[in-house]
Amino acid sequence: MMKKTLAMACLIVSAHSIAHAQDWKPTNSKIMTTWAEQITPQNVHREYPRPQMIRQNNWQNLNGLWKYKISSKEDKNLPKTFDGNILVPFAVESALSGVGKRINKDQALWYSNQIEIDKKVNKGKVFLNFEAVDWQCDVYVNGQHVGQHEGGFDAFRFDISSAIKKSGKQDILIRVWDPTNEGPQPRGKQINNPHGIWYTPVSGIWQTVWLESVPETFISKTKQTPDLDKNALLFSADIQGKKPGDEILIEAFDKGQKIAEIKSAVDQSAISLPINNPKLWSPNSPHLYDLKVKVLRKGKVIDEVSSYFAMRKISMKKDAKGIQRMYLNDEFVFHYGPLYQGWWPDGLHTAPSDDALMYDIIKTKEMGFNMIRKHIKVEPARWYRHCDSIGMLVWQDMPSGDLGGNVWDMQPGKITSDKHDKDRSPESEAIYRKEWKAIMAQLHNYPSIVIWVPFNEGWGQFKSKEIVDWTIKNDPSRLVNGASGGNFNAPGHIFDIHNYPDAAMPSPELYGSNYVLALGEFGGLGLPVEGHTWQQKDNWGYQTFKNVDELKKKYSGLTESLSRLIPLGLSAAVYTQTTDVEIETNGLMTYDRKVIKIPADELRQLNFKLYNKELIKQ
Repeated sequence: MMKKTLAMACLIVSAHSIAHAQDWKPTNSKIMTTWAEQITPQNVHREYPRPQMIRQNNWQNLNGLWKYKISSKEDKNLPKTFDGNILVPFAVESALSGVGKRINKDQALWYSNQIEIDKKVNKGKVFLNFEAVDWQCDVYVNGQHVGQHEGGFDAFRFDISSAIKKSGKQDILIRVWDPTNEGPQPRGKQINNPHGIWYTPVSGIWQTVWLESVPETFISKTKQTPDLDKNALLFSADIQGKKPGDEILIEAFDKGQKIAEIKSAVDQSAISLPINNPKLWSPNSPHLYDLKVKVLRKGKVIDEVSSYFAMRKISMKKDAKGIQRMYLNDEFVFHYGPLYQGWWPDGLHTAPSDDALMYDIIKTKEMGFNMIRKHIKVEPARWYRHCDSIGMLVWQDMPSGDLGGNVWDMQPGKITSDKHDKDRSPESEAIYRKEWKAIMAQLHNYPSIVIWVPFNEGWGQFKSKEIVDWTIKNDPSRLVNGASGGNFNAPGHIFDIHNYPDAAMPSPELYGSNYVLALGEFGGLGLPVEGHTWQQKDNWGYQTFKNVDELKKKYSGLTESLSRLIPLGLSAAVYTQTTDVEIETNGLMTYDRKVIKIPADELRQLNFKLYNKELIKQ
């Protein structure tokens, strides 16, 4: 009898899973990745989404099938009927959403879900977390408006404790408005009319949605900054609901062994945790320490989170020839890596899985690169965790927006004047400042990030000196590449030109004594691979080749050119690009990641020559 009951239960569960699977399937995509074939509504992005501040037992993943509706922007009434199912966290335009529809500035996108909150979560304060929603997002719980957020690339959350029922199903309703390139907001490469280097729009939820419970007194955020000169980790925390006498305990561990701890009052603004004989983080040795942070009240643990950190230093100083160089842990390291768009043929902004997210980094490392320029997009937090663990330097761009109106002088090495900056509206400027500040705060704790890039190629570039100076002041622990290939009236620490396809550099005589010299983009060598392109013909690259041998010969020549420029003062170069993206076929891999155009081991042999420290002595 027991066996029959168990068999019947398994049949019911299996039938339920099949029914849900039948409610969703990818829309017709031009090409798909291998990981897309493994997705079900039950297994989509189930990983804990916030690796720098973990409460492992107090969370609930809400990814999966939701209802959706596309309505008029003017219709603010909460909908009661819906158009169908959408697979969260994939954008409505993507194949993996199961919808594959575009929306415009005159429309709103609604999401609806009925959930039961796990018992482990339905206690204390309950937060509804969104890792990213593009762009304006209003959230309702059981008919109550709990908050609005604007910003397509930063995580946010709302306290829904007062809106949830004590038991039973909870109604969650989300309204999204996204004007794409018809608004002033940061958007990166999205455009309503995709063409050339501009890609399909991404609207709505595109990263994990989840619940978290915390006690009345809880750790809201932490800030961790390595100080290699003092052999210490500088630490601060935002504690909500703290009471007089509460303490904070910080413990550092190296492979399970406690190496340091410090206890202080919760209202202390800055804490220095000594790290004796630190093991340094670098691409060759990406050593990470574990961290535990606890709030104590009369010796009792009130709240606890786990995190991690690394001991590393990025700086600039002059070499023996008087040219500014970039130093990692007080040693010159040539930064060389690809421009990484982070786009996917099936998920657009969203990788089909965490394994896919990690794959691009692993392959980049295998190809012999030590850096990635994260181009005008912010990745999920787990992507930065993978860079930290695998050992990859990251240059992080601010997503651009509000384009047009700039005068952009592409002459390599020429500094333009302030009049070339865009005159942005007060609304546009406020949106930029708010989101850039939020992005830098959100990503501060990831040691792989060594460079901030506030502007790219003059796209929406405004008040350059003011923004660059503000970025430097906001985070003095990193270098700032003020305008990668843009208007050079405020280079920050790095003078960065773009030059396609061949390698070039800013004039060391003119700029080398004041700035680190970088080639922020070059290459763009195209090779369309039949059966793996976004469209059958009219694909594009800065220079297109007919076969792998031609491509490899040209790439080899580019690395030879770099090896001659490094002794002259070049400190970094960014090759375009990691993968093909839509009609761009200038990737090292195809858009579906199924073909690596030049074998990784051959690329590694070519690239490793650039890290020879003897080059700087020539």
